[in-house]
Parts: sequence; C-alpha cells; structure tokens
Amino acid sequence: MILIKFNKFFKKNWRQFLPPILLIFAILFACCVGQYPISLNELFTAIFNYSKSDSAVNTILFQVRFPRILTAIIAGAALAMAGVTYQSMFKNPLVSPDILGVSAGAGLGAVCVIFLGGALYQVQFVAFMGGLIAVGIVYTIAKFARYHTPILALVLAGIALSALLKAGISIIKIFADPYTQLATITFWLLGALNMTTFDDLMIILPLILLAMLPLILLRWRMNLLSLEDQEAQSLGLNISKTRLIFIFSATLMTSSIVALTGIIGWIGLIVPHVARLWLGESSNDFRQLLPATIFLGSAILLIADTCSRTAFNVEIPLGIITAVIGVPFFLGLLILGGKK
Repeated sequence: MILIKFNKFFKKNWRQFLPPILLIFAILFACCVGQYPISLNELFTAIFNYSKSDSAVNTILFQVRFPRILTAIIAGAALAMAGVTYQSMFKNPLVSPDILGVSAGAGLGAVCVIFLGGALYQVQFVAFMGGLIAVGIVYTIAKFARYHTPILALVLAGIALSALLKAGISIIKIFADPYTQLATITFWLLGALNMTTFDDLMIILPLILLAMLPLILLRWRMNLLSLEDQEAQSLGLNISKTRLIFIFSATLMTSSIVALTGIIGWIGLIVPHVARLWLGESSNDFRQLLPATIFLGSAILLIADTCSRTAFNVEIPLGIITAVIGVPFFLGLLILGGKK
C-alpha cells in the first residue's frame, strides 16, 4: 500500500526530484575534476575517513574545492531565488536581480574601495551596503512617482539609477591604475569564486538564510501577487507590505552574494526560465517553481564555475562563462518560446 502511494506520488511529482539529483551529480563532478583529479574513492575516503586520506587530497578538497563548491551552491540558489521573485512579482520574464540597481550599487561601492586601496573585507562590506542603499534610493524615488503604477515606477527608477551608477564605475575605471587597480576592478566586476573562504561564507550565510526564509514561508502569497491588484486585495492580501518584504529579501540576497563573489550575471534571469520549461504546467504555482529554481540555480552555477576553472589552463571569470551559457539559451527562448 505504501509503495503504491509512493509510486503515485512519484509519477505526479517526478519533475521535482530531478533538479536535486542534478545538483548531486554537479557536486561530485566539481569535487573530482580540476588540475589535480580526484577519484570517487579518494573523495569518499577523505570525507568519511579523514585520517586515512592522502594529505594532498585533504588540502585540495577541504581548503580549496569545498569552500568554492559551497559558495557556488549558495550563490546559485540565492541569485535564482531573487530572479524568480522579481520576475513573478513584476510579472515580467525579462527582469533579473539587478533590475533595481543592486548589482550596480554594489559594483560602484566595491570599485571605489579598490580604487582607494582598501582591503578585501572593506570591498565586501561597502559592496554589500552599496547594493542595499541603491535599492533604498530606487524604492524612495518610486514612492514619489504618483503618475505611474508602483511596479512600473520601481522598474523605471531602477533602470535610471543603474545607468547612473554604471557611469560612475566607468569614470573610476578611467582614473584607475591600469597595471594594478584596473585589472582587479575588471576581474571583480566579472565575478569569481576563487577568492572565497569558509570564513567569508560564514559571515554572509546568516544574511542569505535570513533573506531566504520569508520567500520560502510566504511563497504561496506570490501566487496572489500574480493576480490583478484589486483581486489580490479582495482576497485579503496587503500588496504594499508583501511587495516590500519580497523586494527586501531578494535585494538582501543579491547584495550579499555580489559582495562575496562580484557580479555574476544571467543566473537570475535564465534559471527561472529553465525551471518553468522543466515544470511545464506546474510552473504557474510559485510553491513548486521556487524549489525547482533553487536546485537548478545551484547546479547550473556550480557547473559553470567548474567549467571556468577546468576548461582552460587559465581560469576564466565566472561572469564570462555564465554569459556564454546564458545568451544562446536566451536567444533560443526568444525565437522558439512561443511554440507549443
């Protein structure tokens, strides 16, 4: 009887099980490949029997690959969650986590500190604050735009402020030392996970978990936000308060990740589309869309990061890899997306 019920449940929800399986294979792949290949036997020996494992394997896994893999998992999940939240809330499939200026604000903050010769932790802190301040400015501007709908006002204000902040980044790049500062600025703006450590991750992780919690607990309310405002209000939803919670949570996640890894594009834009294509009709329910997006975001970013450090002799910035993966997919979606 139990097996029959499980079989029915699996047939109904089998699409939900594959993204976690893909993530598991991505983790194993990331652990084993690299300049120093590690077999599955060495991997499991290092994990379950640390004392009998080769010291070189322990060093590579626990000090180099595990922090990077964990960061990729968390960053992919956070960026994908922020992307699907913005897209669902704004009812626009072209919206990404940086639509409200969070990436540009964090980028300008980080670039300023690098230009002034600050330490890494100062770069991360100012980048984090810059992202939050940028979204705060956008939200304030949108409040004064009384002749537009709240969503349109937020998007337009975000686009305008992002352009201004990116202009500031370009000005600083012009005056930066081309032999030292400019290379650091460029590499940071393209995003990378090679500098992350467990200590850095433990500082950011509580903020990310704090931001994820409201999105997970209140994910059913996103279905109501997809309705017309009057209809959602008639069902008892406080639209302004709910949008503010979702915007703050998605912004906090994005700003935290950008502060840690730099600007990683396309994940927040593309992964929600992948999840919708995979789930099919179930993608209309945000309660099912969100978990699939989380696992797919982690798996795709982890695979991209693994490619960035193994495809060539020189490590390629992660933002380039995600663009190479994301742009063809986006163009294909644009051309073929209308077909049933």
